[in-house]
Amino acid sequence: MSELTYDSLMDDGNYLGSERARMENKVILDELERKKKARNLAVPTDDNKVKARLREIGEPITLFGERAADRRDRLIYVLSQINAARGDDHPMEEASSEESEEEGEEFYTEGSLELLQARRDLAEFSLPRAQKRVAQQRIDSKIPLGRIIDIRKKVFAGVKRFSNIGSQIGDERPISQVRFAPSNKILATGSWSGTVKLWNVPACTTIRTLRGHGDRVGGVAWHPQATLTQGEGLVNLVSGAGDMCVNLWSLNSDTPLSVMKGHADRICRVAFHPSGNFVASASFDTTWRLWDVNSSKELLLQEGHSKEVYAVEFQGDGALIASGGLDAVGRVWDLRTGRTAMVLDGHVQGIFGIDFSPNGYQIATGAGDDTIRIWDMRSLKALYTIPAHVSNVSDVRFFRADALPSSKPKAESTGVLMNGITEDADADKSHDAEDDTQEWKYGSGLYLASSGYDGYVKLWSADDWQLLRTLTTDSGKVMSVDLTSDGELLASGTYNRNFQLFAPEDVAV
Repeated sequence: MSELTYDSLMDDGNYLGSERARMENKVILDELERKKKARNLAVPTDDNKVKARLREIGEPITLFGERAADRRDRLIYVLSQINAARGDDHPMEEASSEESEEEGEEFYTEGSLELLQARRDLAEFSLPRAQKRVAQQRIDSKIPLGRIIDIRKKVFAGVKRFSNIGSQIGDERPISQVRFAPSNKILATGSWSGTVKLWNVPACTTIRTLRGHGDRVGGVAWHPQATLTQGEGLVNLVSGAGDMCVNLWSLNSDTPLSVMKGHADRICRVAFHPSGNFVASASFDTTWRLWDVNSSKELLLQEGHSKEVYAVEFQGDGALIASGGLDAVGRVWDLRTGRTAMVLDGHVQGIFGIDFSPNGYQIATGAGDDTIRIWDMRSLKALYTIPAHVSNVSDVRFFRADALPSSKPKAESTGVLMNGITEDADADKSHDAEDDTQEWKYGSGLYLASSGYDGYVKLWSADDWQLLRTLTTDSGKVMSVDLTSDGELLASGTYNRNFQLFAPEDVAV
């Protein structure tokens, strides 16, 4: 199968080709038209008058547990249904023509040519990655059930062996976020003191202290190729802070390479796009913004939340971005078009952590209502609610198996005869290596970690969402959590100024 690119992507305008699709589209359009007319209905706001109007049209004046606002919404819905049944083109009672015009007017903000080019680049980058991911998922779907169960047991057995291997004072003030470098050898910590520190792990010795912020650091994120192929003098790290600045850092300087300004309030989480060319930042000014790393310019200011935006994260393909706000609502945005792909509405308190599963279609959100919600983009609804902690869920992170762990032999004999026949030792080792690689790839996204203000870090299975392991820390509040891509280390940053490292008991670190 040829690689999918932006130029080879077919634009099929006949998406309403089937009769069923046309009927479904008509139902949706009719419902949208009914809601549009319902917004123009002049309905009393006084609760007694609402009850009287409901009595006039033969509806119950109240339902069990119904509040005054819900009763008024029900009246609007009933009146709009009556109008629709009559076939009236005009509502029974209309608001002023000026209000109607304002309601119907669509509002657009003109984007820059740089944003247009960025959207094209994002499409060209994400399409082949999505194609490869789907192709791998098709291969995984053919794995026998028995082998899947064995892989699952093997992965979860390792997760259940995690234990604390050390704690290190990280700064003078609380550690707001911890993130492992792609090489898994360096840990970055952001602190309320305004500094970002780089640590050797698991030795926990300081490599460098990055000073450039004048207020508390809210988020740090690594370039996807940092410590791998990215040069030390180039952009390797990004941080956002309460001084409303987004700083880009190299690995060989204590001062930022670039300072990007534009936000009107403190910055919380930041994220690097999988291409390494873009950075996103979430802010208390109720927006999140997209920045060009090469030019250090703001490409997009995205509104859509009614309160502060706290968390932001990119999908692995690079096509989507998810934002979570203190309005208890999350949104998934299509970076290629700028449209909202899904609204994550279900939490009752602000969202503090958000992450995409490596499978590309599931999202985990952690919130102040002490729960983690799992969302499925295919069905556009919440898949599961995990009662995760007894206080705020501060961070959630899926495990991503990007590289085989160093402690795992590349070709280790299992002693099992495949098909009952072994030709020679080299063939066995080659086959075992392929099996190990396939198992490792399948294990990506099989579990996730969460941190909470109850002082615990918890590990959860990502198929039945059950608790696998609870790890205690020496703090009452855990601010952040992260996992290495080889599955050998887990880090947590806490309110009492230190960070902890955890590892499976049988792994030498």
